[in-house]
Amino acid sequence: MLAIENLVAHYGPVEALKGISLQVQQGEIVTLIGANGAGKSTTLRAISGLVRPTRGRITYQGQDLTALPPERIVALGIAHVPEGRRVFPQMTVMENLELGAYTRSDPRGIREDVERVFTLFPRLAERRTQLAGTMSGGEQQMLAIGRALMARPRLLLLDEPSMGLAPIIVESIFAVIQDINRQGTTILLVEQNANLALSVAHKGYVLETGRIALSDTAERLRENEAVRRAYLGG
Repeated sequence: MLAIENLVAHYGPVEALKGISLQVQQGEIVTLIGANGAGKSTTLRAISGLVRPTRGRITYQGQDLTALPPERIVALGIAHVPEGRRVFPQMTVMENLELGAYTRSDPRGIREDVERVFTLFPRLAERRTQLAGTMSGGEQQMLAIGRALMARPRLLLLDEPSMGLAPIIVESIFAVIQDINRQGTTILLVEQNANLALSVAHKGYVLETGRIALSDTAERLRENEAVRRAYLGG
């Protein structure tokens, strides 16, 4: 579904990605794990068109994304939930969700998808008229995921969905992430909590300073001694 080949990306003079290659098959949850600054978020930003690669190629269902603007990439079926949630604080829950559907022109389908989001996250239904900026971090994360789902993505990019959240909220959000995947959405997940990420993923890539150091099934990565020592506290 998604293929990245020899991708290089810079922030000014700093080389954030140093020729990474990876693949995501339809129906999978694939996770990128690694320390801060390893290039995980940059990879997602390159896929969604927010960072323009210096070299290399990104293809999605056979189409080259490398030079496309972000709005075209969303329209093709890729939605990005950024690190830090980035909801619109002065807009209500409903207004944030409606903005997520800005590429669409099917009012009935949009209404159905709002109801789907409210089924996944009942807390959002209770707060539909509340300003997003007045909600808790966990509720804002639910809203950020719900807003991305309103674009009806086939591939969902999730950047640090557990960051700054209480363990009980993290548990419920990751249960929903698995539900979304079971309902047919492919997921590429960046997550600081490597143990949690590998517990829900099918496959994983370990990034170290802009390079892929290791890739395997999630199960085998969890059993790998070097991964356990570096990322799993084992």
